[in-house]
Amino acid sequence: MGAFLYGVSLQWKLDIRSKTLLITCYIVPLLFFVIMGGIFTSVMPEARYTLIQSMTVFGVTMGALIGLPPSLVEIYSSDIKKVYKANGVPLFLGLALTNISAYIHLFLMSIILYIAAPLVFHAEIPENPGRYFISLAVFIAVSLSIASIIGLAVKDQAKTSMFSIMIFLPSTMLSGIMFPMELLPEAFETTGKLFPATWGYKLMTECVFKFESLFPFLLFFVSAVVICDILLRRIDK
Repeated sequence: MGAFLYGVSLQWKLDIRSKTLLITCYIVPLLFFVIMGGIFTSVMPEARYTLIQSMTVFGVTMGALIGLPPSLVEIYSSDIKKVYKANGVPLFLGLALTNISAYIHLFLMSIILYIAAPLVFHAEIPENPGRYFISLAVFIAVSLSIASIIGLAVKDQAKTSMFSIMIFLPSTMLSGIMFPMELLPEAFETTGKLFPATWGYKLMTECVFKFESLFPFLLFFVSAVVICDILLRRIDK
């Protein structure tokens, strides 16, 4: 219990001084919402029906892929890992705590978008809020699990940012939030299905839960958990 509380305390201190967390989980997503929300609703008035979902997909994807990996690199590729071991804190706790912290921040950001979009751009509120937030919860969890692989696999901050951006850009561009998937070439449409953002947007805009939309999330999450476990075992050696 003492080790757990120490880990929580250490993660809280890291979060407080993390500019990356503030920028990627709040500032950039909300600025994108203010600027692109106005453009979307002006050029395509029908965009207001899915504005909440599209802005949320962008914010969660950015916060997860670009915000989380640097925090993991800071823990597992620095002296913080030694501090964990010296105080008897299991290494997996660092991964768990950073994910929980990022999850809370991304959920708060999503709630801000959910409230602000109807007020600022007269966006349509999802027909079933309960189903929407369940879909959002699943999407955030899966996005963070994928981001965790980057943070554990890449040990250099600069390379981490490069890999994060390489995944972030196609995730958002091919997800359907910018333009309908039907307008994309078949190869790009197929490639888009390799990223959680595409399925997150699809799941949050559907009226009912469909197994074919949930199954990819299960596949992504289980695969990510297995890979993260392997990476943690290598780090612990």
